[in-house]
Amino acid sequence: METISFEDFQKIEIRIGKIISAEKVEGSDKLLKLEVDFGPIRLQPEATNEVNGCPTPVETDLLGLGKEMRTKRQIIAGLAQFYAPEALIGKECPFAFNLAPRTLKGLESQGMILCPSDESSPVLLHPDKEVKPGSIVK
Repeated sequence: METISFEDFQKIEIRIGKIISAEKVEGSDKLLKLEVDFGPIRLQPEATNEVNGCPTPVETDLLGLGKEMRTKRQIIAGLAQFYAPEALIGKECPFAFNLAPRTLKGLESQGMILCPSDESSPVLLHPDKEVKPGSIVK
């Protein structure tokens, strides 16, 4: 196994995202298209994702308190053989947030879900209590 420096590890921004929709990717037995909420748009310069550009603004009415701009991303994940799309909705999971976009089956993936894999299937990681979407994992 090749080691990386601590400085290289610090470049990876891991955030908790809440899966708000999931569906199978047409023409693939392995891929799911996830829509993931990463919380309110962060306007601080240190939160700007320079690789992927600006976050996608989405209007939501959070707790009936008015409109709030949210960071929403499309993630293409190889989970279709192991999880039904509807079983993923509402799950909070860690994602690599600052990866360069990648196209899979004609769809842009704007990050990567992080999950260990045992010998037979991937395993979803979850916080042991509810956290706000967009929370940074340190």
